Amino acid sequence: MASCAAGESAMSIRLGELLVEQGAITLDQRDEILSMQSNSHRPFGVIAEEMFGVSPSDIEDAWAIQYATIAMRIDPLSVDVCKDTLDIITKRQAWQFGLIPIREYEGEIQFVTSMECMARALRFVGWRIPVLCTFAICDLDTLKGGLALHYPFESLDSETADKFLRQRPAA
Repeated sequence: MASCAAGESAMSIRLGELLVEQGAITLDQRDEILSMQSNSHRPFGVIAEEMFGVSPSDIEDAWAIQYATIAMRIDPLSVDVCKDTLDIITKRQAWQFGLIPIREYEGEIQFVTSMECMARALRFVGWRIPVLCTFAICDLDTLKGGLALHYPFESLDSETADKFLRQRPAA
């Protein structure tokens, strides 16, 4: 199973704060979850789901925002990408999961994706890529341009590509 990490370390907003900002939980609920977490050492999102019925999609949205605040930014249109690295995944996989493998170094693969595609890209990599993987991020339009450059689908129009890349992952 792949291990995934951000490209840079920086202070990010906490998941609980994001869930409060999104209206998924209250401040009091956040504090109850933190109290439970300090005793159990379980993930905040799991506790929020169990204690207060927070939906996995709300947690995933908050997590994607959190990850995006710490991930390295890379433009897949301006990076030299080796064909062998691109061959790690198929054209269908690149578009379906919204990711581009841009570098491979000492057995580690760096992918670029967008915040909108982050959850499904991570799921795919965890299931399919058996080495350490890191993720960088770009905006959705840049990702779409990178996919069109590196994994062209001649019959894929812009509207269909947008719809495809903005789809929510199955929970």
